[in-house]
Amino acid sequence: MSDNLNELISSPVVPLTPEWQSPTYQAEAKHARALHDESSERYWSWVGEQLRWIRRYDTLVEGDLSDFRYYGGGAINVADNCVNRWAENPATRDKYAVVWEGEPGDIRKVTYAELADEVGRLAAGLAELGVERGDVVAIYLPNMVEAFAAIHACNHIGAIYTVIFAGFSEEASRSRLEQAEPKVVVVADASYRRTKLVPLLDTLRRARRSVPSVQNTIVVDRTGRGVALEEGEIDYRELVQRQPGPAPMAEMDANDPAFLIFTSGTESKPKGIVHSAGGFLAGTWSNVHWQVGPEQDDVYWVAADVGWLTFPIQAVVGGLANGMTIACYEGALDTPTQDRFYEICEKHSVTKILAAPTVLRMLRQFGDELMARHPLPQLKLVTTQGELLDSDTFGWTNTRFAGGVPVVNAYGQTETGSTWTYPIYGVDDMKAGSVGVPTPGHLCLVVDDSGNPVPPGIKGNLVLTHPFPTLARTVWKDHQRFLDTYFSRFPGYYATSDEAVIDHDGHIWILGRSDDVINIAAHRISTMEIEEIVNSHPQVIEAAVVGVPHATKGTVPAAFIVIKDDDQERIIEQIRVAVSDQLGRYAALEHIYVTANVPKTRTGKLMRRLLRDVATYGEPRGDTSSVEDHSAIEAVTQAVAAVDA
Repeated sequence: MSDNLNELISSPVVPLTPEWQSPTYQAEAKHARALHDESSERYWSWVGEQLRWIRRYDTLVEGDLSDFRYYGGGAINVADNCVNRWAENPATRDKYAVVWEGEPGDIRKVTYAELADEVGRLAAGLAELGVERGDVVAIYLPNMVEAFAAIHACNHIGAIYTVIFAGFSEEASRSRLEQAEPKVVVVADASYRRTKLVPLLDTLRRARRSVPSVQNTIVVDRTGRGVALEEGEIDYRELVQRQPGPAPMAEMDANDPAFLIFTSGTESKPKGIVHSAGGFLAGTWSNVHWQVGPEQDDVYWVAADVGWLTFPIQAVVGGLANGMTIACYEGALDTPTQDRFYEICEKHSVTKILAAPTVLRMLRQFGDELMARHPLPQLKLVTTQGELLDSDTFGWTNTRFAGGVPVVNAYGQTETGSTWTYPIYGVDDMKAGSVGVPTPGHLCLVVDDSGNPVPPGIKGNLVLTHPFPTLARTVWKDHQRFLDTYFSRFPGYYATSDEAVIDHDGHIWILGRSDDVINIAAHRISTMEIEEIVNSHPQVIEAAVVGVPHATKGTVPAAFIVIKDDDQERIIEQIRVAVSDQLGRYAALEHIYVTANVPKTRTGKLMRRLLRDVATYGEPRGDTSSVEDHSAIEAVTQAVAAVDA
């Protein structure tokens, strides 16, 4: 292992200050971990007791990782647990479920009672259109209240919902629709992004021409333009308002399919990951309970897109299952000014935030003067996931942002259906950049390439060893692909395809995807190790390191950097020296490309596969439909061309 990685995983513990501690969650976590120590099944039985069942399950868990059932024989409804149970309670019926703001500044606040009414009537509207239990409904919406209502309307009647990212192109949308074969699509006429209209309905009209399964489209008039509807298109508001009451609520087996979400594809088709009704509900309740620590007056802003799995986990299902008030924002976080992020927090009294680490790096880049104008005294937590969190950004957030707040850095995947390792809110101490220890109900190992466990401090392949409720059940219409992708490399284990190391305190450090672990002249190193050094340079705003082919060394590292206005050549040389000094000459950066921007998804995830394409071929070869700002692709392409010229 490199000295730099040794130094990284030897980072000191960052203890919770007294004001960050929660006696309530400390007592609960102690109890939950005691149950887990007896068996993970004891823990998930306790979680089951927190839910409202139509018929209690008779078998807790059976089967193995590739074919299991949780809460067998139980009947449950997700919408009932996320919406109805709070709407029926006099203490919570008038509590806000969703506080929404659009990019132009329009605001809508919906109580649990109001959301329950809209969900029930929309469910009746779907039933009127012929949607039955097990049918697929596609939701092609921006962040808005109607996305919450549409998802839970599907849950109410037992339809399978699939969310399609509102930034997808016609081709990317078509690909997912063709595979999912939805009977109905719920779409907005358009959404606002960086003051411009994103024409969702127009894109859908073109995409659905090759999708004969779509019988009707429900159109939300987001912009108020009164767009003329075509045959088979129904106005959302009219459909809801003409229903006399809610549809009958479906009694779902806990293992029935409920949620279909597609991974991003490169060369092959995107995989449709299937999550279950009761399993996804139980796991996301647990996830939010420990990661966010819901408290009485919380306003929880999930600064992510509804098309990113994090939003259904943390906001639509897990957040509402915990009875939280969810803040939801439609547009770009820096539009029309860099104050927008802070203004949303102030206007809606946000107490807890989930965001990708790139959002924190953006705020840090905006500077201390802006931060000083918006002190955010009510903020109690920042939690991150979806990207590697560098130690410098952790330190800035932990000590300076909003006066210093605890940072819960979490890890999970589309396939795991939740994040499952992180420091529990108000309970666990932190380490800069680690993802804590596995939460109750989850078990993992780090193994070598032969599948043998490695000791603490040694990097290897991260695998899961026991099933848990939110773990994916199959790949849509291709179970063999599910088995081949996740269970063939390490039989008996679920392979995350991520490399990791567990330190001597039990903290997990994610080193990136296995394809981000590069072999340089027989030396294996994670690009994360190099990226950590590059990001630590005081003049670097953002950096991404990828491996590119080399004729003699096999693979070499290349860095894309966004820097402050300064001596470019001096910065490049300092970065080269720092990497070689800290890791050794074998890890020396072959290329350093200075760019004005790097491609990210709308939710802030760096698109490293596109950077690999551009560094290798001079252009992107994979799917670019989820790129937030396509000018970033042009920027990195020009940066590579300038160096290689």
